[in-house]
Amino acid sequence: MEIEYGFAVLGGNFLERRNDMSIIKAKELAFEYIRRDEQGNVESINRAIDGVDISVEPGDFVAILGHNGSGKSTLAKHMNAILMPTEGTVWVDGMDIKEEKNLWDIRQTSGMVFQNPDNQIIGNIVEEDVGFGPENLGIPTDEIWERVEESLKAVGMYEYREHSPNKLSGGQKQRVAIAGIMAMKPKCIVLDEPTAMLDPNGRKEVIKTVRKLNEKENITVLLITHYMEEVIHADKVIVMDKGKIVMQGTPKQIFSQVETLKKYRLDVPQVTLLAYELRKQGLAISEGILTIDELVNDLMSLKR
Repeated sequence: MEIEYGFAVLGGNFLERRNDMSIIKAKELAFEYIRRDEQGNVESINRAIDGVDISVEPGDFVAILGHNGSGKSTLAKHMNAILMPTEGTVWVDGMDIKEEKNLWDIRQTSGMVFQNPDNQIIGNIVEEDVGFGPENLGIPTDEIWERVEESLKAVGMYEYREHSPNKLSGGQKQRVAIAGIMAMKPKCIVLDEPTAMLDPNGRKEVIKTVRKLNEKENITVLLITHYMEEVIHADKVIVMDKGKIVMQGTPKQIFSQVETLKKYRLDVPQVTLLAYELRKQGLAISEGILTIDELVNDLMSLKR
């Protein structure tokens, strides 16, 4: 058995370069995985993305949620031109990903971090690994080392620059992988479930790093995750189901709809669920509570 990707060529305005302000934009995006037998006959077609429109502005922190098979990782791979649309169009900083001449610039603009950092780390020494990407871009040696230093400091790993990656924890390795992407100076980082293989401490390290990059370096972040607590500080949350976008809004707007999220087989942060249950018992608790501090403040106000 083999799996191939289905492609369709579209004409007209979809192929024109976009000049709006979006760093990532998709219009009527669809993608199909095609399974063939040994004779090349089509056995099945799985429409993993089905008519998705999305717009991400520079500096945004956007979280994408969905259960397994919802299409969120397939969507993420279009943002770095790893996959090409079956239908519709994706633009990265105004560049159509279907145009081969754009691929080099697209992959410099939008960097990707995957689940397993071991799949992205190739150097024997941390600083050598971080410098690998800029070296491939033909960056002068002096500037490479400047970028390595800046990137490792940005993710809090500079003191480990001469360590072997094999000696690092999972969270530290993922931070090195993020530094390697940062050293190529992307405008946007797409993280495809970067904490899925980490313990709770590792997850906190990575999310703290990602938030810092977004807030202090103004790097656009798209975070694909199934850990609800990781998205409470996002600017926007997108929920996917069966290849479609079914919910969009701020974290508070999304997590105030507990029953709807359950319908899509998603949880909510524990403190949000507790506040929801207290509301059901008649307490005047705000909808969409996201943090313990918010819940405590609401409970304290009930006593006044």
